[in-house]
Amino acid sequence: MTPHRRGTENAVNEYVRRAAEELARRGHEVVVLGSGDAVKRRLASRPFDIVHVHEPFAPRISSTALRYSSSLNVATFHAPQERVLSTQVARPLVEVFFGRLDARTVATEATAERLARYFPGPYEVVEGRGDGRGWADVAAELEAIYLRLAARRHVGAGDAAARRRIAGRPLIEVDLHMHTDHSPDCATPVDVLLETARDRGLGAIAITDHNEVSGALEARRIAEQMGDIKVIVAEEVKTAEQGEVIGLFLEEKIPKGMTMKETIAEIRRQGGLVYVPHPFDRFHSVPDYEHLLDIVEEIDVLEVFNPRVAVTAFNEEAERFARKYRIVPGAGSDSHVAQGLGSVRVRIHDFDGPVEFLEAMRDADITRKHKNLVYVQALKLLQTKGRQRAAKRRVPDAKPVRGGRPRRKRSASKS
Repeated sequence: MTPHRRGTENAVNEYVRRAAEELARRGHEVVVLGSGDAVKRRLASRPFDIVHVHEPFAPRISSTALRYSSSLNVATFHAPQERVLSTQVARPLVEVFFGRLDARTVATEATAERLARYFPGPYEVVEGRGDGRGWADVAAELEAIYLRLAARRHVGAGDAAARRRIAGRPLIEVDLHMHTDHSPDCATPVDVLLETARDRGLGAIAITDHNEVSGALEARRIAEQMGDIKVIVAEEVKTAEQGEVIGLFLEEKIPKGMTMKETIAEIRRQGGLVYVPHPFDRFHSVPDYEHLLDIVEEIDVLEVFNPRVAVTAFNEEAERFARKYRIVPGAGSDSHVAQGLGSVRVRIHDFDGPVEFLEAMRDADITRKHKNLVYVQALKLLQTKGRQRAAKRRVPDAKPVRGGRPRRKRSASKS
C-alpha cells in the first residue's frame, strides 16, 4: 500500500515498485495499491497473507487498509521528519492503528529514532538501494520478515485421533467464562450458578474465578452428583504487569502477580490450556498488543466475544487477531451475576479432557444472545455492595434465577 497514486514519481513509490518487482521474482504474488484504489473491496476479495502499508501516518489509504485488514500487517515509515498531527494531536487514534501492526520497519535510522520518541517499540531498518545494496537485498529482508510473521500463525491440523473420537458425540452448549462468590466481585453461590446453567440448557461451563479455584472445584464436585452438566475448573489470573489470563483444566490455584510467562508455565505444568479473555478491552486488565505478540504461540483459545465488553470494536479487534494468527476462537458470558449466564454460547461436540476440548473448539459455533449490559452491571453492583469478601454461601435448595433463556421443555408424547 502506497499513500500516493501509482505511477507518481517519488521515493516512496519507487521503494514500493522495486521491492514488489523483486518479491514477484522470488515467487510471491504481489498486489500494489495506491491512493484512489478501492482498498476495502480488494482486501475483502481474497485472503492476503501480508498487508504492507507504507507511510502509515498518511491519511486515507493507510488507515483504511489497517481498519479492514485481517492479515498480518507490516508498516514501513519513510519520512524522518515529525508529523505533528500524528505524533501529538491525533496520538490516541494513531495508537489504535499501531495496535494492528505485527512488524514495524523504517527506511532510515533517523526515522527509527524519531518514531521511538513517541511510539516506543522495535523498528527494523530496511533501507532502500544505496551503498552497494540493490533492490534484491531489500526484497530479501522484507521476505524474511514476512516469513517470520507467517511462521507464528497456528497450524490448524490439531489431534486427528481426538477429532475422530468426538465426531460422533452429541453437540452441547458451553459458556467458557463466569464467576461465583469465590471471586471478590461476584455474589452468586455455586449451587445457584449450577442450577441456572442446567435450567438454561448448558452442557458444560468453565468457572473462572479471579485468582481462585475453590469455587470451581466445589462446583465440579456438586456437578458430578447432578450428572447432567460438566464443570471445567479454571482460574482468571492477574499477572504482574501484563493483564489477565485464564487457565482451563486446572487442579491447583495459581498465585497472582507472576509474569505472564511464569503464569503460562504454571498452566502448562498442570496440563491446562491458555485462554486469553477480553484481549483488547481497554476497560479491563488486558495484555497490550506487544505482550500479546510475545505469547501468540502459547495461546490455545482467544476470547473473540464477551458481552460485558462495552465497546463493540474491542470484540472485533479480538476476532481480527484470532483470524490473522489462526488461533482457536472462544467466547464466554463473563457473568458476575447468574442472570447473565449463557448470554453467549459455544456449541461443540461433547468432550473429555483438554485435548478433546481443544479439538471440539476448532469447529465451534458461537451464538450470542442480547443482554442489557447496564442491567447486568447494575445487578452486579447491587449484589456485591457491602458484601463481606469471605462470604461463600451454600444454598441447600437452590433454584435457577429468572432471566435469560430457560431450557426448552420436552413435550409429552401422546399414547
